[in-house]
Amino acid sequence: MVQHWQEILPIDRYIVTANGLLHDYDRKVLTFLYQPLIGSSCLSLYMTLWAELEENRLWGETSTHHLLMNLLGVNLNDIYEARLKLEGIGLLKCYVKNVDGERSFIYELYPPLNPEQFFLDGMLNIFLYRKIGKNHFARLKRFFSDQQIPKEEYHDVTRAFQDVFEAASPASMEYIQGVAGEIKAEENQNFIGRTEAAPIQIDQNTFDFDLLMAGLKESLVPKKALTPKVKNVISNLAFLYGINAIEMKNFILGALNEHDEIDIEDLRKGARDWYQFVHYDQLPSLVERTQPPVYKSRVVEPKTKDEQLIYYFENVSPLKVLTDLSDGGAPPSGDIKIIEDIMITQKLLPGIVNVLIWYVMLLADKKFTKSYVEKIAGHWARLQLKTVKDAIEYARKDYKEMENKKAGWAGRKKPVRKELIPDWFDNDPAVTEKILPQSNDTDIEAKKRAMEEKLKAFRK
Repeated sequence: MVQHWQEILPIDRYIVTANGLLHDYDRKVLTFLYQPLIGSSCLSLYMTLWAELEENRLWGETSTHHLLMNLLGVNLNDIYEARLKLEGIGLLKCYVKNVDGERSFIYELYPPLNPEQFFLDGMLNIFLYRKIGKNHFARLKRFFSDQQIPKEEYHDVTRAFQDVFEAASPASMEYIQGVAGEIKAEENQNFIGRTEAAPIQIDQNTFDFDLLMAGLKESLVPKKALTPKVKNVISNLAFLYGINAIEMKNFILGALNEHDEIDIEDLRKGARDWYQFVHYDQLPSLVERTQPPVYKSRVVEPKTKDEQLIYYFENVSPLKVLTDLSDGGAPPSGDIKIIEDIMITQKLLPGIVNVLIWYVMLLADKKFTKSYVEKIAGHWARLQLKTVKDAIEYARKDYKEMENKKAGWAGRKKPVRKELIPDWFDNDPAVTEKILPQSNDTDIEAKKRAMEEKLKAFRK
């Protein structure tokens, strides 16, 4: 298990650079469009690194992470987690060099998407809409746009280059050829300028294109229709809406035009409409994130009961856990809002939130009260639980302590219950199915038995 101290230490040095000039307008974009998604701590880190660059320069001076901790007033683990979020959303790239046991980093800042790119992104705009709501989203669109004056009634009288300038004489051309070497930037230097930010792109390897192509081949869809741009959109939509290759085939067939080309806007609209229909007019949110790889266990094929349980919590989103515990139906919007709030305010990782959801449901007879959830979440946040294994072990310990206290109040003769999961949860098939991932496999009984084995892992 990789911990932050294995990746970064206070004495490690770093230097800040920028992939092109950052403009003052970027601050508004970062504050109003990015901050709701990544949180104030990430924005603070980005702004602090940006401040280390002198005006109109691309490189800063070397510093230690200990100084950065003092500037931000946070510990190194918080800086490391904020850095990972900036990397994930495309605002930062990190490079490391290790010489004789001494590490040094380069933090390369990337400009945010411009407002037009952001609102047409197809993924970040959906997350923002889900986060701040329809009214505030419309307000931000008005804030980052301006009225356009129609030009149809005007005539273009702009002069062309050749209308203003004359061709150079042979003598001047010889002069230009003589200084050609002086015009270029010197070695290890580049001209200061502005680069456009690249939109968020999910790795295409996360989607099964082979299975998709096999299905499209049967429907006589030409292979050339899946251009690199279309593949990028498919990967993003699959991540955003949780669409598999078989489901994606139907959306592609619906977006195919008369020229055997895939209309990207129709593809996006089809996926969005399907998701809203299935989830009662709701859009996806960042609650659908899963446990970061850095905090996952290294077990590839879980064998023991504990390993299977940990694997489940590490590889599903909090929204999926809520859905499984609701018999596959859409969980209440209030429950989703509670989870979103604790993930942002308490900074709990998705895997820890998964354990928290299940634990609260067991303790409170499947009631999800905000005050009760926030109380436990705050406690777990102070404990700085990062791995699913640690969260499960602490949940078991906490449950046993509560049972021992109850036994002490009721009398020593009363048997003390030591299991984390009540008997009705193990024995009720309907409840068992709630944590069982949906599958088309007809062998339901086998899957029930397998899931019951997972649930009994809590009994330890």
